[in-house]
Amino acid sequence: MVGLLALFVYPFLVSLYWSFCEYDLINPPRVVGLANYQQLASEFASGTGIAKALWNTGYYALISVPLSIVLGVSLASLLSCDIRGQSIFRTLFYLPSVIPVVAASILWMWLLNPTDGLVNSILGSLGLWKPQWFASPNELVSANAFASSAWANNATPIGSKDALILMSLWGMGNFMVIYLAAIGDIPKSLYEAARIDGAGPLRRFWNVTLPLLTPVIFFNLVMGLIQSVQAFTQIYIVSEGRGAPADSTLMLSLQLFLSAFQHLDMGYASAVAWLLFAILGVSTWLLFRTSRRWVYEGVR
Repeated sequence: MVGLLALFVYPFLVSLYWSFCEYDLINPPRVVGLANYQQLASEFASGTGIAKALWNTGYYALISVPLSIVLGVSLASLLSCDIRGQSIFRTLFYLPSVIPVVAASILWMWLLNPTDGLVNSILGSLGLWKPQWFASPNELVSANAFASSAWANNATPIGSKDALILMSLWGMGNFMVIYLAAIGDIPKSLYEAARIDGAGPLRRFWNVTLPLLTPVIFFNLVMGLIQSVQAFTQIYIVSEGRGAPADSTLMLSLQLFLSAFQHLDMGYASAVAWLLFAILGVSTWLLFRTSRRWVYEGVR
């Protein structure tokens, strides 16, 4: 109880109080009412600051989380097959998730270096376009991604956020292990019954495996959304701690950190934290509300 009160409840309430204050960590907090939230509203209206951070965060979360679910379920289904060397393949696919985030980020910065990185060297040898990766603010999934200007000078619309999404997919071994465990718990009798009825591998996956995986998919969807919105370390490293290039990697977590510890504006940072809390709360509530429509409750 002491730990809960000191490390969770007290900071929770203090951050709410600070969100209505002007506080620079040096002078005592001074109540300014809704000034910090009015600043957030003005930035939303102008499309700068928190609006840019919210767009970047939404882009990253709404693409990386569904892709991680699709890739995780696909890999788990393949790795659940009884093949030779199964444990070796499982270990290889899980290994990236145990590599420290800092080391993995530095590795990916080297791999995706637009000048002498391994990935662009391979693409160049194949005669393909070489993306600028972390050096470009472009967005692959955007309205003007395939405009003529995006392909000028052998450039592609792939940019920094797309590279971050690629990094997140590389380390999804934790989710894959959960899917593997869930597939192992599916009764074999269901597959045997489907096989007797003439269902092929794809039909068995669609009508047996996938419905019984929906509770686990829902769990990973909620956890993946929270983790993607709160992602910080890899973003701080690849963006040089400032959201480079051109604020294309300025996520909500990084905006909060820079406001608090670079600009010493703890009041504004607390308001950003509560905005982040509200976004995660509403998103999680909506997911739980919609789960009754697609999450299968199990064999009765």
